[in-house]
Amino acid sequence: MVGLFFHRSTGRLSDGRLVIDFLCQSVNTSFLSPYLDSLGSTFTNGANFAVVGSSTLPKYVPFALNIQVMQFLHFKARSLELITAGSGHLINDQGFRNALYMIDIGQNDLADSFAKNLSYVQVIKRIPYIHVEIKNAIKTIYDQGGRKFWVHNTGPLGCLPQKLSLVQKSSKDLDPYGCLSSYNAAARVYNEGLHHLCQELRTELKDATIVYIDIYAIKYDLFANSNKYGFASPLLACCGYGGPPYNYNIKVPCGQTGLSGLQ
Repeated sequence: MVGLFFHRSTGRLSDGRLVIDFLCQSVNTSFLSPYLDSLGSTFTNGANFAVVGSSTLPKYVPFALNIQVMQFLHFKARSLELITAGSGHLINDQGFRNALYMIDIGQNDLADSFAKNLSYVQVIKRIPYIHVEIKNAIKTIYDQGGRKFWVHNTGPLGCLPQKLSLVQKSSKDLDPYGCLSSYNAAARVYNEGLHHLCQELRTELKDATIVYIDIYAIKYDLFANSNKYGFASPLLACCGYGGPPYNYNIKVPCGQTGLSGLQ
């Protein structure tokens, strides 16, 4: 997608800035380069390992959380090796120790579970396994010297136009703002468990700082009080195709105006 802010292809399902971009701006640092975008990138300020559509489960598939952690381990080892060889464009050991590690994952796990026609109860039963993967990721980074962690919870995925347009639903499935109640209920259960996990890790990893960020309430408020924030049609995809009610057509996803066949 060509970004309206960046004025070039971003490789994201967004044409503007993400939370990580606003964070970088707020502390007057450069935007993070993607880990896999090695040409023309500088990693002195860190690296972005996030991949669209990634999840925690199943493990060992591109690009599950544990694979991203493995990429980080390789990135760190290679960076320190090149620093020792005289490179000045990478992160040194002290930089890795002082770094802020941001983790924002889990929404796709929930959405994919519902997409496989699992019941609400079945989806809820999968949540502890997702949390185990996040805990393992944090502890692995901690063992590598990381001490500062910023953990996002997941937003109200039941309000996403994509989910609303693809799910067979009745009026009983929708809350007063038109969002899928079961999806959002699962998100809240997930977030509650993630909050408890962060509290446990603060006790277990005593010299670590683990900040839990509640973005669910902020994002849901955008739908519940859309007029207050200047949104006339909060459930319509702004970059979509097909018109009301959700402006989302799976055959013409955001950023495309047509389709071409590839074999």
